[in-house]
Amino acid sequence: MARYRGPRLRITRRLGTDLPGLTRKTSERPYPPGQHGQGRQKFSEFKKQLYEKQKLRFNYGISEKQLRNVFTEARRSKDPAGVVLLRMLESRLDNIVFRLGLASSIPAARQLVVHGHVLVDGRKVDRPSFRMKPGSEISIRPKSRQLLIIQESVASPVLRLPSYLTFDAKTLTGTMTQVPDREDVPLQVEEQLVVEYYSPRL
Repeated sequence: MARYRGPRLRITRRLGTDLPGLTRKTSERPYPPGQHGQGRQKFSEFKKQLYEKQKLRFNYGISEKQLRNVFTEARRSKDPAGVVLLRMLESRLDNIVFRLGLASSIPAARQLVVHGHVLVDGRKVDRPSFRMKPGSEISIRPKSRQLLIIQESVASPVLRLPSYLTFDAKTLTGTMTQVPDREDVPLQVEEQLVVEYYSPRL
C-alpha cells in the first residue's frame, strides 16, 4: 500500500487522535467521519491493534511494507520490540527535519529531503528513510536557507524540540545527541498493540 495522499483530517478523525506528523490541524469533531460517525463505536481486539498500527503508519507517512520491514528489524533487538520500533521511526531523516522545526509536517520534510535541501554531516542526503545516529549533524544547504517554507516553519514550530535534538535557529543546524526516548514520541499510541498486530503475521 502506498503512502496516503488524501484528506488528512479524515484520518485523524477516524483514528480518534491528532497526528502531528501528518498535519498540524486538529479536528473540532473528534468522532469518525461519515453520517454514522457519532454512533457508538465497537472495537474488537483486532480493530484496536489495527488502529494503533495505522497511527504510526499515517503519522510517519510510510507505507505498510515499510512499517512491516521496520518492525521485523526491531523484533530482532534484545529490547522491547515496540519501543525499538518507535525509536527507529523517530530516527528517520524526514522525521528529524520535522522535529527540528524545519518543516510543518513530515510530508513537507520529506519534500525538502528529496529535493536535496538537507545535509547530513555536510553531505546531501535525499533519502527520507535515512536513519540518523547520535552525533550526526543536520543542516540546510546554504542556497536553500531562505526558502519561505523553511523560514515560516522555524518561526512557528509545530512541536517542542525533543530531548534527543539540539537546534541553532540562526544557522539552521541541528544535532542528534542521543537515541530517542519513549517520552519523546509526540503521539498517543500503544506500541504493544502494534507488536500484537504484527507478531502472528510475520
